[in-house]
Amino acid sequence: MKVNEEMVTVSGLGGAMFAKSWIPADCRYEPLILFHDSLGCTDTWKGLPAELASLLRRQVISYDRLGFGRSDRRESLPSSRFVEEEADVYLPSILDYFEVDQFSVLGHSVGGGMSVHVAAQFPSRCKRLVTVSAQAFVEQRTRDGILAAKAFFAGPDAFNRLRKYHGDKTEWVLKAWIDVWLSEAFSNWTLEDVLPKVMCPTLVIHGGRDEYGSLAFPEMIAERVGGVATKKVFEACGHMPHKEAPEKFKGALDSFFGLKL
Repeated sequence: MKVNEEMVTVSGLGGAMFAKSWIPADCRYEPLILFHDSLGCTDTWKGLPAELASLLRRQVISYDRLGFGRSDRRESLPSSRFVEEEADVYLPSILDYFEVDQFSVLGHSVGGGMSVHVAAQFPSRCKRLVTVSAQAFVEQRTRDGILAAKAFFAGPDAFNRLRKYHGDKTEWVLKAWIDVWLSEAFSNWTLEDVLPKVMCPTLVIHGGRDEYGSLAFPEMIAERVGGVATKKVFEACGHMPHKEAPEKFKGALDSFFGLKL
């Protein structure tokens, strides 16, 4: 199926954000908005947005959070409230630009936590929620994984691969992840209080070998959301189930979005 792509710049609080939209020829349903991970951006989704637009017959929208990818740079690091602030401060500009009323959300890693806050913040507008490898709180495995990644990206090869996506913002992107997540101010962060406010159907996907979070994360999300939740554990996958098991991942989404509300 033909999918039309559009790249735009959206003015928001603090600077301009790069966004991209994929619209299939057979577009029938509310848009799906994607939230990338701590080191990601729209380009790191690769071909997935176009595939989802065609598979799910809906517009797919992805944007680079401020400071990431092709969006404007940020000077200061994100606050300890940055996960919920994405729903409160930055997403409204994206919704307004694309004239979106009803929508669904999908977020990977910390983008999953942001998606939870979006679903809670817009209960009458958010129709479905998908979390992929989302953290629900900060556990030791999370810290250990970040420390290992810090050492990995200290090498020039890994840093330069990341630089391909973030350019001269790459050092800030790493600090925004490592310094904030390992800070004392963020140590008690949790989704516990916001999860009961999520009333839409929720699909929770997690890798059984996720290096940044145990199965306590998907269990907490699935058990505490206010609406009906479906939990899918991809036993052989790590933190990137959408890349490690793409067909299984797309099959899970196809089934979930095929359910009648």
